[in-house]
Amino acid sequence: MKRIIDQHRRQFLGIATGAAAAGIGMIAFARAETEPQRSQGSNASFGAIKQIEAGVLNVGYAEAGPSNGPVAILLHGWPYDIHAFVEVAPILAQAGYRVIIPHLRGYGSTHFLSSETPRNGEPAAMASDIIALMDKLEIKKAVVAGFDWGARTADIIAALWPERCRALVSVSGYLISSQAAGNMPLPPSAELQWWYQFYFATERGRAGYEKYTHDFAKLIWKLASPQWKFDDATFNRSAAALDNRDHVAITIHNYRWRLGLAQGEAKYEHLEKKLAAAPQIEVPTITMEGDANGAPHPEPSAYAKKFSGRYEFRLITGGVGHNLPQEAPQAFAKAVIDADGGA
Repeated sequence: MKRIIDQHRRQFLGIATGAAAAGIGMIAFARAETEPQRSQGSNASFGAIKQIEAGVLNVGYAEAGPSNGPVAILLHGWPYDIHAFVEVAPILAQAGYRVIIPHLRGYGSTHFLSSETPRNGEPAAMASDIIALMDKLEIKKAVVAGFDWGARTADIIAALWPERCRALVSVSGYLISSQAAGNMPLPPSAELQWWYQFYFATERGRAGYEKYTHDFAKLIWKLASPQWKFDDATFNRSAAALDNRDHVAITIHNYRWRLGLAQGEAKYEHLEKKLAAAPQIEVPTITMEGDANGAPHPEPSAYAKKFSGRYEFRLITGGVGHNLPQEAPQAFAKAVIDADGGA
């Protein structure tokens, strides 16, 4: 299988060079890559969405590639959906990977098994959902990769369950935080970028997001990726996932939890305590950033030392914004394969 992956890596993505092949503990910093074929959107879609009961959810997920291949789990952010990876998945599938792309709780066809389960958007709950999905699918280890909420979820899995991770790809780097950290004031220019978090802290914000969910999401897409010229069909395909009956509740709880305005569940407290210590990540990792990311994001130098294993940072140029997998699918797929190369 490794020989097959290597052959496809050369054929479709090119051979990793320089620090991508560096040994454990070496850091390659601020490497820039230009996406050879920038995507402005695609009419492609996934086939039938699969459903499986895992943990507290019935999870909807897309799957591609051979069933016996090494696994790559791709995790989307807010307010996006699994179609962020619609052009990434076939590249990885052709390279021999079994690709799993789940709708996070509150998105698409993923739904809670019980009406009594709290509609909880705290980070530890989302990461636990993915571990439960891996258990149900009998996946021992996977490359975990994502952006936005998905990157945070992938970071948490790599930090708390490193034995389940072949490698990590995280857009915008180390995103593990805590309620205590969320209560620390930022400079005014940084606070301005988080305007929607303060909006969601109010009842007016909750009602506004519920009433204008699609309009709100399209505004975020434009602000977060100012140079991405996506069309209405591309947006509408993903916006359908936001019609999930729990989406508003999960979104509002997530942002209120960050500010300490909403409580999580007791069963996740031990995980949140570990995350509050900002644990290091030891698994092989590539972090990425688009050169035109309009969403709040940390500087790469601020988190580089949080990765103690084989590590590389890649800056993707050419006007790439926040939704890096969908805007630069080849670069994202290459990072997944390269990160996994030394696992």
